[in-house]
Amino acid sequence: MGGVEEARSVKDEVRMRVWRALMERGAALPPLPVYGRIPNFKGADEAARRLRGVEMYVEADVLLCNPDSPQRPVREMALRDGKVVIVATPRLSKGFMAVYKPRDPVYASTIRGFMSVGRPVKPGDYEIDVFVAGSVAVSLEGYRLGKGTGYSDVEYKLWREAGSISDRTLRVTTVHDIQVVEHVPRDEWDVPVDLILTPTRTIWTSQARRLGYKPTSKRSAY
Repeated sequence: MGGVEEARSVKDEVRMRVWRALMERGAALPPLPVYGRIPNFKGADEAARRLRGVEMYVEADVLLCNPDSPQRPVREMALRDGKVVIVATPRLSKGFMAVYKPRDPVYASTIRGFMSVGRPVKPGDYEIDVFVAGSVAVSLEGYRLGKGTGYSDVEYKLWREAGSISDRTLRVTTVHDIQVVEHVPRDEWDVPVDLILTPTRTIWTSQARRLGYKPTSKRSAY
């Protein structure tokens, strides 16, 4: 039990350090303050656009994405690119919504928008090509920290158990460069990512070997 509590404490320390750094360095965007949130950040649009340079995204038909503010540009871009975007409703209160070719991709990419124009779907209804998770911090190994509620891990598990997510599903997070850290403690249920996109970098993690991609060379990032 002590080990679990210690890991939780270290995770909280990493989260606080990143939240503080984003605020102090002027990299955070509303909603503010970022403490307790998947933090929105300057350059989220640029980080999202880097996904267009990834072949697995270009060929993808369906994305499963978190509902948080920093991934709104990913949702809008994917909708403009003609992909089906499935979004988890906040706290999974109403399950999942699917949006496809909306008249207004900007509005449809917001929480209010996809809750309004999306249609309810459930795990198993689609095969997921790309899974997008929000992060507070992520390591070069691909291990990430959310805000501590575990919703991304639950969402992934639900679709995986339904057969909609396979070993070929690309797992992505978009973050500010400040959020890329040397080490993230992990638990057995934590879902890692294959690809980290920042405003300035495209980072294939060590997890991406299963997809045939070589990891980016390690270097200090925090």
